[in-house]
Amino acid sequence: MKHSGTKKLSDIFMVIFLCLGSAIMLYPFIYMILSSFKENQEIIRIPPTFLPEKPTFEHYQLVLGEKNFGLFFWNSLWLTIVRTSIVLYSGAFFGYVFSKLRFRGKEALFLFILATMMVPWPVTIVPQYQMMSWFGWVGKYSSIIIPSLFSTFSIYMMRQFIDAIPNELIEAGVVDGAGQFSIFHFIILPNLTAAISALGIFQFLWAWDDYLWPFLMLQNMKMYTLPVGLSLFNGQYFNDNGGIFAASSVAVLPVMIVYLMFQNQLTEGIAATGIKG
Repeated sequence: MKHSGTKKLSDIFMVIFLCLGSAIMLYPFIYMILSSFKENQEIIRIPPTFLPEKPTFEHYQLVLGEKNFGLFFWNSLWLTIVRTSIVLYSGAFFGYVFSKLRFRGKEALFLFILATMMVPWPVTIVPQYQMMSWFGWVGKYSSIIIPSLFSTFSIYMMRQFIDAIPNELIEAGVVDGAGQFSIFHFIILPNLTAAISALGIFQFLWAWDDYLWPFLMLQNMKMYTLPVGLSLFNGQYFNDNGGIFAASSVAVLPVMIVYLMFQNQLTEGIAATGIKG
């Protein structure tokens, strides 16, 4: 009985801790959405208010009526989809190569690729910028897409999942006369649904929120992505805090939709290690 009471008390504290943690993480997000319906005078008021006293849709009308906002949104959407698709495919392909194929120096090459994860990304900004300048890609979308062709994390994650796929499936494909590309596309990929969904959410979120590299590469306002475009809203609307909150609230919609669509696969992808042999 004592052990049962202690466990029950521990569960209660755990629930309270999780609720507090969730509230702390959700508060900025909820405050942003509520503030998008407030007047600017109310937003900067001290002490601040939580619920809008006089809800207004003026900020959304202003933001959605701005022709550049729709353009920024579209630029971000198609770039994010392209970059995410490329990373998922290349990660799965090279994960298969490093998991199932045998060739000399495979482990050394894989360790070298993993070592690149130890290098902070800001350290590579100057060399990458110089390379884009040499190639004449500054100001073009190729400067954003091409560096996104490969992701060390995606290769590593996919290799871990593919390791769990039974070799008997591949051997059966070889017996049927399938080549390596056929095996990859018709045997490996169908068994990576959970892994691709989980990695896809992370990659989509990262690409959608990417600000610094598009800011450095894109020089034409008509090519700006949404994060870069949002940085212009403050000066453009003369410190219209409500407009910034409204634009930010609209900007998170694609990420929320993607997560809600693939949340079950995300859980499976994190918990699973591949199919059971």
